[in-house]
Amino acid sequence: MILHADLDAFFASVEQRDHAHLRGRPVIVGAGVVLAASYEAKAYGVRTAMGVRPAVRLCPHAAVVPPRFSAYSEASKAVFRLFEDASPVVEGMSIDEAFLDVRGMERSIGSPLEIATRLRARVREEVGLPITVGIARTKFLAKVASAVAKPDGLLLVPAGGELEFLHPLPVEALWGVGPVTSRKLRERGLGTVGQVARLPEELLVSMLGRASGRHLHALAHNLDPRPVQPRRRRGSIGSQHARGRRPWTPGELDADLVSLVDRVARRMRAANRVGRTVVLRLRFDDFTRATRSHTLPFPTASTELVLAAARELLAAALPLLAERGCTLVGVAVANLENADTVQLVLPFDRRWSDALDNALDEVRDRFGSGAVTRGVLVGRRPDLTMPLLPD
Repeated sequence: MILHADLDAFFASVEQRDHAHLRGRPVIVGAGVVLAASYEAKAYGVRTAMGVRPAVRLCPHAAVVPPRFSAYSEASKAVFRLFEDASPVVEGMSIDEAFLDVRGMERSIGSPLEIATRLRARVREEVGLPITVGIARTKFLAKVASAVAKPDGLLLVPAGGELEFLHPLPVEALWGVGPVTSRKLRERGLGTVGQVARLPEELLVSMLGRASGRHLHALAHNLDPRPVQPRRRRGSIGSQHARGRRPWTPGELDADLVSLVDRVARRMRAANRVGRTVVLRLRFDDFTRATRSHTLPFPTASTELVLAAARELLAAALPLLAERGCTLVGVAVANLENADTVQLVLPFDRRWSDALDNALDEVRDRFGSGAVTRGVLVGRRPDLTMPLLPD
């Protein structure tokens, strides 16, 4: 059996935990955009990713609070420690959800239902947060079960009863069925998973394409062989900034680049990673995308070296951006390696050093990310940096 554990309305639940006057009230966490909404706010139609102003119009008496990402990160770390206590095999999907493999633990620890019950109790008692757990024999169905059981619920799909549980559900319960696929299926009278399951695979392929058709046919029969696997280290680390359609200047794009590279390089050093390939990601006014990359002669996490490479890529792309516009800029460093395993480079070139990066990291770790900033970024509103699983 596999557990899918998912914290309920995570950011909003942390705010309600830490502020007694918010408990039982509609809570919206956001700054311009809704990052999370409590279930009291969701009852009024408030949803993640909508604008805060439309959300407040839907729920005028909601409490709107700014995000506190450090609090969410600490809560996530505490919950993941409980996950790791409950099972030796944990696959984190995001900071607020994970799969746990609890097979073969009946004699030593207890049944999957007992493990899930204890886990929910410990998360509530030790971290102070509600969590929903779905239990099934496949990852797909465990996630579906947790979605059905929300909020603050527990649902076991018994072995042998999977299709009886799955087939009455709407087609949107299948992974990969978004608005477009949902519309295609419903236009053909396919509104439940069971109706999809009764179609031959070949017919689904003709309707949706080879990959989607085969994928949905397998899931509709609960065929999901993927094991729970501890998360592998990232192959790249990146960040991006959505600019919208407002006018831009080369200086503004350069400031975006400086901010992004600062963030990416700091994350790399915190994770003890270095990389060789610098990638610039661009999105144009028509929302098509392009990437440019440059491979350095040796792996690095130096802000100065990554920024120099990114600036060269941006300079080469400026004529294209002048013609097609720019709505998003992103920077990533790929081909990552562990810093400890990389052969040291002899310092023949004294123009750069990691001493400045290390000093700035120490200051920011102690006093906060805004304690020291580059002159070009003074007065700019900092981008929201969502908490992530460890790099």
